[in-house]
Amino acid sequence: MKTEKVGDASFETWTVDEVAQAFDRNEIVLIDVRTPQEYMFEHIEGAMLMPLAFFRGDKLPDQVEKRIVFHCGSGVRSERVARAAIAAGVRHIAHLDGGFAAWKEAKKSYIGTNMATGAPQAVTPE
Repeated sequence: MKTEKVGDASFETWTVDEVAQAFDRNEIVLIDVRTPQEYMFEHIEGAMLMPLAFFRGDKLPDQVEKRIVFHCGSGVRSERVARAAIAAGVRHIAHLDGGFAAWKEAKKSYIGTNMATGAPQAVTPE
């Protein structure tokens, strides 16, 4: 994990493996900042949706028990949201380096769409 100090705040960039391990141990809340359409097509199972267009850093819960980690498609929007959270007063925030594309490249499981039926399905890359 890379850590950057922004004033008195800490901005972290986590790797796919760091996010996956912490998420499996229930140590983080993973927030997807992509559009609802992107999320419905494919997403990390258990990730919450808070689209960039509707983001309100002042409405985030505290991080006493679990750290918040944002992710998007490539890492650009999640970095933007993380920095907006810092501007809203959040002191510790993180995002997934490379976003969902890096997650899929690392062959991590996710929920996708069955193109024949349109139904959601678990995808476990091999």
